Amino acid sequence: MMNKIEFERLEAMLAYERAVWDSGYRYIAGIDEAGRGPLAGPVVSAAVILPERYYPEKLNDSKKISAKIRDALYERLTREVTAWGVGVCDSHEIDRVNILNATALSMERAVQALTTQPDYLLIDALSLRNVGIAQQAIIKGDALSLSIAAASVVAKVTRDRMMLEYDEIYPGYGFAKHKGYGTAEHMENIRKLGLCPIHRITFCH
Repeated sequence: MMNKIEFERLEAMLAYERAVWDSGYRYIAGIDEAGRGPLAGPVVSAAVILPERYYPEKLNDSKKISAKIRDALYERLTREVTAWGVGVCDSHEIDRVNILNATALSMERAVQALTTQPDYLLIDALSLRNVGIAQQAIIKGDALSLSIAAASVVAKVTRDRMMLEYDEIYPGYGFAKHKGYGTAEHMENIRKLGLCPIHRITFCH
């Protein structure tokens, strides 16, 4: 049984969704990304449509919860939500179009991957020009909207699992540990080994 404080926290995080539902929209997709800042690996976005009156306990901005809770929420969300989709832009695309455009492109791909067509988007910080769907950009949306928080968890877990695979393909860089971010250990390994194919050249010079 969920305690009252947790229920009220989740209820408060549905304020944006409730306002949109009250305006007559039905399928609201929350959208967020993981991996804008790292020196290596892709940027990964997720789009998630939550059912109404859905209160997944402990769901929050993925940066505020542990890896164990994120993994458990990922398994639950991908089973229970109305629809979810993931979009990826790899390091080569990031170098070619820049990280801001690559982030927007990965978000558009996440929307395209949804099995249910959304009629409204709640997006963490960005606007998407190429989707033709009513939308709202929310600064720090992953901490304010339950749908965006769900997307943040799906994006983060998906990207972390990709980086674990890259750690096996390109050993020695420590991708399993730092997930491509510019830690002192990662910088030292780049100095020793040079760049590998998933490094973002534009971030590393």
